[in-house]
Amino acid sequence: MQPSSEALDTLITIKDYIRWGASRFSEAGLFFGHGTVSAIDDAAAIVLHTLNLSYQLPDIYLDARLTRPERKKIMGLFIRRINEKIPSAYLTHEAIFADFHFYIDERVLVPRSPIAELIKEQFSPWINAENTHSILDLCTGSGCIAIACAYAFPGVKVDAVDFSEDALDVAAINVKTHDLSEQVYLLNSDLFTTVPDKQYDLIVSNPPYVSLDEWQELPQEFHAEPEMGFKGGESGLDLVIRILAQAEQFLSKQGVLVVEVGSSAETLQKQFPEVPFYWLDFERGGDGVFLLTADQVSEYHELFYKSL
Repeated sequence: MQPSSEALDTLITIKDYIRWGASRFSEAGLFFGHGTVSAIDDAAAIVLHTLNLSYQLPDIYLDARLTRPERKKIMGLFIRRINEKIPSAYLTHEAIFADFHFYIDERVLVPRSPIAELIKEQFSPWINAENTHSILDLCTGSGCIAIACAYAFPGVKVDAVDFSEDALDVAAINVKTHDLSEQVYLLNSDLFTTVPDKQYDLIVSNPPYVSLDEWQELPQEFHAEPEMGFKGGESGLDLVIRILAQAEQFLSKQGVLVVEVGSSAETLQKQFPEVPFYWLDFERGGDGVFLLTADQVSEYHELFYKSL
């Protein structure tokens, strides 16, 4: 698809471009789910970011007229979104998670975990914020979970771990942008391999959990993201089981383990039917996130370890 001079001449306002973009996105059969939920949301994200305007822009400004250079820039991003079928966050290099803005590029997954809702609630009632002194974020990616946790628990040290040096480079940009280098520590590690020998009051993770068969069937937008952020082995649970088997020695007595397993939730529960995974509910949508207490992780440690 190429933009026409007629479209540039007839589309004048912010509202015009959001409507036109949404229509073209729907027509092209694009997938939405990387921080936006619909064609209108996706088009609005591109338009407002390009114009350096807030996503909470008052409606009165939607009839504001755009300059021709602004129109051409927006149209160019629309065309890339349609032709390349890449998530809009990679075009704008921005994603919002837990109400905070993060730099994003193709080295990391686009933040969209329902864990954001838990962070904003300080994981209440499962942990006591006043008694929380250390947090570990496994598979941190862009650093969004670690950074949001740092805001939710002021002064609490957060170790953010990833095996990908590329991902840690992006996380470093976000830690610096949010001025949290004294609170959030980035570490290159294969899960717990080089994690400090200490105990955490909260271990949270959004690891790769997509099975190989499911990966092949995902919409094209997902294949624009780094594969290692998705693939969890044949069953999707390779890394999840490693986390379950190794978490015991890193959890404090009152600690909790929170892990997102998404579409592999049913597979996990079938593999460990005797384990009382607590599946969390979310008011804003999302599922496939379980919670286990330190006592539960310890009780079933041998079972998890034997499954490695």
